[in-house]
Amino acid sequence: MNRPVVTPLVMMAAPIVFFTAFFLAPLAVVLLASLTSPETHGVSLANYVRVLADQYHWGVILVTFRIACLSTLACLLLGYPLAWYLVRVVRWGPWRRICVILLVVPMLTSNIVRSFGWMVLLGRNGLVNQTLLATGAIERPVRFLGTELGILIGMVYVLLPFVVLAVGNALAQVDPAVEQASADLGASPAETFRYVTLPLTLPGVVAGAIMVFTLAVSAYVTPALLSGGRVTVLSMLIFQQYSATFDFHYGGALSIVLLVFTLVMVALAGRVGEIRGGAR
Repeated sequence: MNRPVVTPLVMMAAPIVFFTAFFLAPLAVVLLASLTSPETHGVSLANYVRVLADQYHWGVILVTFRIACLSTLACLLLGYPLAWYLVRVVRWGPWRRICVILLVVPMLTSNIVRSFGWMVLLGRNGLVNQTLLATGAIERPVRFLGTELGILIGMVYVLLPFVVLAVGNALAQVDPAVEQASADLGASPAETFRYVTLPLTLPGVVAGAIMVFTLAVSAYVTPALLSGGRVTVLSMLIFQQYSATFDFHYGGALSIVLLVFTLVMVALAGRVGEIRGGAR
């Protein structure tokens, strides 16, 4: 009996339908809405002119990408040493598993709950200010809430595990014998890291950076709660247009602008990773 042959196209049918229905179709709706408006008939770029010709929008774009870039940088600076500790320093298997569990468990909690927790910690009478006052580091409480610094702290806490997991996976694939060979040839630990370890783990670094950046640039809950309405990012502005003013055309243009700028930044990051990887 001849069995039916399952072609690759048939196997891909379900993913293609899912991708089209839940990604391409909504994206097409948003794009179409951004190119139309109640005041004009047919296709119009009026919404994009409204966004890109206004200094206020450029200020919001700058704040959005500044927070995203700083969050990515901070996650890399904190996440790489933590990943190194988990992969290279921790030798006892149970303790390594406990560390990974402690790293991943917060991700199982809603961002809303975690952001509210940081609102308590970063308040004028919160644990952070009380600790700084007790140690004499400051003379009066610091205002974290309603500032970019407060948002940055919350974003780094939420997104740090993504860098640790990505870099840790890359480090686990690097044979320690390669690093030992570098040391045997006279390289210092700093030189071994710069010329051996870092280039070999660069794909994990780039992957973690891209994940953190894309999540940070589109984040809404953490900036909305920790900003207290004093700092506006693009995601908050888009939400206002869809939920408060019901201007889907203007909101669609803001969404497409955010998507395009994010794709450009991700493409540049990927290109840098390819150049550095090719130069190894």
